[in-house]
Amino acid sequence: MSAAENTPAPQVLSIVGEMTIYRAIELKQTLLAPLAQAGSIYVDLSGVTEIDAAGVQLLMLVRQLADTRQKELRLVACSPAVLDVLELLNLKTYLDPPRESP
Repeated sequence: MSAAENTPAPQVLSIVGEMTIYRAIELKQTLLAPLAQAGSIYVDLSGVTEIDAAGVQLLMLVRQLADTRQKELRLVACSPAVLDVLELLNLKTYLDPPRESP
């Protein structure tokens, strides 16, 4: 059996709607819970219609905890709203660093 066969499939989280202060508690629980069990977590942000500072802080928290726990975290898709904010704040590379080629 190879290492690839032992690797569990990544857990995919899809966030839809706003990533704002009004949903911060709900989204925090949604984003942090998988860090306790999943090996890899893919966060699909293609359905995010709006993101504010609270949403950015949540993404930064999840990145920090994933790194601390040595979990793979990938932003697999970003809506235009998310891309605009990440580019404005120069956070795209921090939140979703480029992957090394094998």
